[in-house]
Amino acid sequence: MKYRKLGRTGFEVSDMAYGLWGISGWSGSDDAESLASLQLAVDLGCTFFDSAWAYGEGKSDALLGEILARNHSRNPEGKQLFAASKIPPMNDKWPALPQYKYSEVFPAKHVFKYAKMIREKLRTDSIDVLQFHVWDDSWAAEPEFRETVEKLKSEKWIRAFGLSLNRWEPENGIQALRTGLVDAVQVIYNIFDQSPEDKLFPVCKELNIGVIARVPLDEGSLGGKMTLETKFPADDWRALYFGPENLANTVARVEAMKKVVPPGMSLPEMSLRFILSNPIVSTTIVGMRKSGHVEQNIAASDAGPLDASLLEKLKSHRWDRKPQPWSD
Repeated sequence: MKYRKLGRTGFEVSDMAYGLWGISGWSGSDDAESLASLQLAVDLGCTFFDSAWAYGEGKSDALLGEILARNHSRNPEGKQLFAASKIPPMNDKWPALPQYKYSEVFPAKHVFKYAKMIREKLRTDSIDVLQFHVWDDSWAAEPEFRETVEKLKSEKWIRAFGLSLNRWEPENGIQALRTGLVDAVQVIYNIFDQSPEDKLFPVCKELNIGVIARVPLDEGSLGGKMTLETKFPADDWRALYFGPENLANTVARVEAMKKVVPPGMSLPEMSLRFILSNPIVSTTIVGMRKSGHVEQNIAASDAGPLDASLLEKLKSHRWDRKPQPWSD
């Protein structure tokens, strides 16, 4: 496992991070299996874990809290484990839209209520990275936004503050970054979704903002196993994302991408190493519910960046998209 700095936080985090959405928000998860895979990730050197209250109404935070407690005095090579979580929007609407008022989404009372519950689930006094789960840059100048973040930090509720940006809107957060309040930004970045490279990443580099890349496998499509007949249970979010409007287009693009995968490399490995090839990225969140997935994904970290010629080929697989009702 390799490690990078999470921007100006100074946290040294594994470049492959564990995403906990799948262990509480997707179908087919098993708590015992999830805890085993989380522990294996720790044993193999993973130090950054990303959760959210919305992942099972605190369930993933609680599972992460159990792992943190188990490993309080037994970390790989003495490395610290870092827990990140997210405050849900009070209006319970994803994504954030400009017509929503800040006071309807993240009023201070709501933020501190959920920060308290997250701390309790994680079994910690201070959350390493607390993020707002949605964002719209029309709120960047709101006095209550500044007051809330400054209080969270000054009273040591949190060690660092971050934003999780809306799907396919990587530039809708740049104003917030320039307020000086944001230490890390979470954004969708993968072979399909290369647009953060245009404007967001240069600002992150300029301001030394940590970059947490999420959805590295496009919600699973870049695992390479989906077909036109793939169907997910109705209670699984992927049933909406890979519905009629998206499935066929996605499968066609994945099949085209398979043609450039080098011999001896899998599509998931190539997809993860594409992200690791960008030095601006601090860490990459991957869902890893099973032990086999943990071993496979961490091996991608060990393998390191892709060569320049392959990266050049992958530029042509960029797929610029706009938010849709099925992509929320």
